[in-house]
Amino acid sequence: MLRSSVSRLTSLRSLASNAARKNLTIGLIPGDGIGKEVIPAGRQILENLNPKYGLSFDFINLDAGFQTFLDTGKALPDETVRILKEQCQGALFGAVQSPTTKVEGYSSPIVALRKQLGLYANIRPVKSVSGTNDRPCDMVIVRENTEDLYIKIEKTYTDPVTGTKVAEATKRITEVATRKIATIALDIALQRLKQNGHATLTVTHKSNVLSQSDGLFREICKDVYESNKDKYSGINYNEQIVDSMVYRLFREPECFDVVVAPNLYGDILSDGAAALVGSLGVVPSANVGPEIVIGEPSHGSAPDIAGKGVANPIATIRSTALMLQFLGHPEVAKDIETAVDANIREGSIKTPDLGGKSTTQQVVDDVLSKLV
Repeated sequence: MLRSSVSRLTSLRSLASNAARKNLTIGLIPGDGIGKEVIPAGRQILENLNPKYGLSFDFINLDAGFQTFLDTGKALPDETVRILKEQCQGALFGAVQSPTTKVEGYSSPIVALRKQLGLYANIRPVKSVSGTNDRPCDMVIVRENTEDLYIKIEKTYTDPVTGTKVAEATKRITEVATRKIATIALDIALQRLKQNGHATLTVTHKSNVLSQSDGLFREICKDVYESNKDKYSGINYNEQIVDSMVYRLFREPECFDVVVAPNLYGDILSDGAAALVGSLGVVPSANVGPEIVIGEPSHGSAPDIAGKGVANPIATIRSTALMLQFLGHPEVAKDIETAVDANIREGSIKTPDLGGKSTTQQVVDDVLSKLV
């Protein structure tokens, strides 16, 4: 799925440094549920890379998640954040078992991490493997990662007129965050333009209803594009209202290339797009910031299969590749992608979510056997 897609993405680390770091400290944050089963897969991949790249890794096991909250009273311990800030260049985050009803004192640790570490972009490539999908698609969904409804400012009160409860949530869109996400989305589109000879950016919003918040997102994205016409002139610039975007995403996925969206829409679109390539278990993501990159599979904690050893490790393995890409090691990422593509194309060793009977470790072993 990522074979060509990852190699096209802009590596912020390689842009910031002339020489990519060869010794990397990676934080491992399994979290809850199947996170404990798939994060070890990412570590195994890193430990078995071809020596020709000269990469070495130090790993630090870190805590976060709902179980951590139950055990300690904090879903994201201060020590985890401190170590990530002070010692790690990258990290792998598994999954969070967030309750669907309010639990006093609990909030999502991955949302908090994105804010505290400045991980402003969530990059989610969705690409089918050649020969395995009747409806091939190749898109990158770029999700703003720090604001929108995910600032988690909510309140519930009693309406004095009706005596009934009212719940309100604050949606925040800022010019600063929107400029940053629009820029990285356009840079990704520019890389794809250089690879393919064509590229399209689709800005997704609901400004016909939310004229202030989504209207600002739309306005700033357009301004970033038009203010840098010399750089981005070859990129086709489109807009799409989010509800019609969902319809078109499934009806004609081949029409989309790079999609940029506010936090909530990006979350929904990227999870939904996973259906185009078979399963959330194969879709990766990278949380990208100026100081650290955190790879994160797009699936959740999947409590129904946790502990059974059948969780799909492909999304984590691909997220590991994305992390390395943004840390300035695109050649290594390509090797991992090639091995994953070979596993999916053969289709003989796959987990139950893809219709197979293999275990997590059997898939990992098969991918490792295909690493060059």
